[in-house]
Amino acid sequence: MPRFYCPTPLTTGLALSLPSGAARHVQVLRLQPGDVITLFNGEGGEFDATVTRMGRSDVEVEVGAHCPVEREAARAVHLLAGITANDRMDWLVEKATELGVASITPLVAERSVLKLKGERAEKKLAHWQGVAVAAAEQCGRNRVPSIHPAVTLAEWLKNPPPGERWVLSLSAGTQPVAQALGQAPTMPTTPVTVLSGPEGGLSPAEELAALNAGFLPVTLGPRVLRAETAPLAVLALCA
Repeated sequence: MPRFYCPTPLTTGLALSLPSGAARHVQVLRLQPGDVITLFNGEGGEFDATVTRMGRSDVEVEVGAHCPVEREAARAVHLLAGITANDRMDWLVEKATELGVASITPLVAERSVLKLKGERAEKKLAHWQGVAVAAAEQCGRNRVPSIHPAVTLAEWLKNPPPGERWVLSLSAGTQPVAQALGQAPTMPTTPVTVLSGPEGGLSPAEELAALNAGFLPVTLGPRVLRAETAPLAVLALCA
C-alpha cells in the first residue's frame, strides 16, 4: 500500500487535503477515489486513509483507523557525518534512514570537499530532509529522522546531546564497534552519537578534539571504508 508523510495532526474520520508533495505523488501513481493509502505524521504509528477526491493539483482523503505499529531501532543512533561530495551525501541520508538513524548532523570538516553556508546550506538541508522523508515512506518507518543544520566539530561540541560518543578512527588504540556495543555500562537502549569524517577522514586536530571531548575511538576492521559506507556499517551493527 502506498505510504505518504503528512506532517499534520491526524485523527480517525478527519477529512483533509494532502500536502503538495504527497498530493503530487498520489497523482503520479494515478490513484483514484476509493483507493486506500497509508499516512503517517512522524508522531507515532500510521493511519489508513481513503482517497475521496482527485483535483488538478490537490487530493482529498478521509483518515481511517490508526495502527500503533513502530519500526524504530532499540538504540537511537545519531550521525555526525562529514559532508561528502556530489550525490554521495544523498545516498548516505537515504540509506541511513532505511537503517534506522535517529538524526543526521552534516559535519563541515576541515577536509570536506563541499563547503556549505548561507542560502546554499539552507537549500541542501531542505533537500536532504526531503530525501529522508522519501526513504521513510519507502521503508515503512513512521518517524522521519531530523537532518540538522551543518556545523563544524567545534560548534557541535559547544552543546553536545546526552549519551555515548564514538568516533570512527584508523589510529592505534581503537576497539571494534561490536566490542563497544557489548561494553558495560553500555545499555542496548543508550543513545550514541557516531562521528565520521568526509573523504580523507578527520584531520588530526579534529580527532584529538573528539577524543578530548570523550569520544571513544572505534573501528570497523582492517579495511578502509568509504566516507558514506562507514557510518552505515555502524548503523547496521546497532540495528
